[in-house]
Amino acid sequence: MELRHLRYFVAVAEEGHFGRAAERLHIVQPALSMQIKALEEELGGPLFVRTSRKVTLTTAGSALLTEARRTLEQAERARAVVADSLSGDVGSVRIGFAGNAVFSGQLTADLHRFHRAHPKAQLEVAEVSPQLQMAALLEGRIDIAYCPDHGGLAAPGLDMVLIGEWPLLAAMATDHPLTGRVHIGLSDIAAEPLIVYSAEDSDHTLDVLRAEFGREPVIAHRASNTLSVVALAAAGLGVALVPASLADIAMPGITYRHIMHPDLAARLVRINRQDETTGAVLAYLALADAPADEQDGEED
Repeated sequence: MELRHLRYFVAVAEEGHFGRAAERLHIVQPALSMQIKALEEELGGPLFVRTSRKVTLTTAGSALLTEARRTLEQAERARAVVADSLSGDVGSVRIGFAGNAVFSGQLTADLHRFHRAHPKAQLEVAEVSPQLQMAALLEGRIDIAYCPDHGGLAAPGLDMVLIGEWPLLAAMATDHPLTGRVHIGLSDIAAEPLIVYSAEDSDHTLDVLRAEFGREPVIAHRASNTLSVVALAAAGLGVALVPASLADIAMPGITYRHIMHPDLAARLVRINRQDETTGAVLAYLALADAPADEQDGEED
């Protein structure tokens, strides 16, 4: 038994006439009569009492009508669910991010745009250490990562795209002597104890400092995230180099100063699986990658 047989059956039952049902279904009457006959043979008995003027349901036909309508409604709901899923209107997007994705406004802008376009889709957002993001993507624990770019390559099976770049600022306690200057150079912090990000997250920055200083920088502390880096700097434990976007966030006890050096920058990348098939995730990526004028159009 196929869904089309049930649709034909319901049309004849509701119209009470093969000719009118055929017109409603946009098929010829002989073809409709043959399909109903085949359905009756499959079910093992007549579904209609036929007269020259109308058709009425048999007892078996009445029993089938209720189930046929329910089956067709369920099939339509299934189609709608699949269509919504493929279009991104339902489903979920799991995002792992590092701090600067929020401070820069990039993540919040992408989340807002996607929610406006697909309000029924679920967004799951969690802070994930940059060192763990690629593994989380490959293992299917997150769908999209917002990660600082430390010069590495994406793991096989992943796509990486640069989505933002900001100069670095020197962050220091408000009573630090360097706060008396509007701009400072790297030579001004050469003797300062530095607070840097953990391991590879600060490799590029440290390479620039090594080249500038001609020696290893004095690293006082390492921290795994931006808020920890800033907290240590505000406590007077050293000078930190942080993305300029952080200066828009009011934090007590901290002062930012511009550093005059062209090679010091914080870069943010977005990473996702190359073989992604989930409708909601693909819709999120499409919106995030859309040109600015198209993005504005989504929000008008």
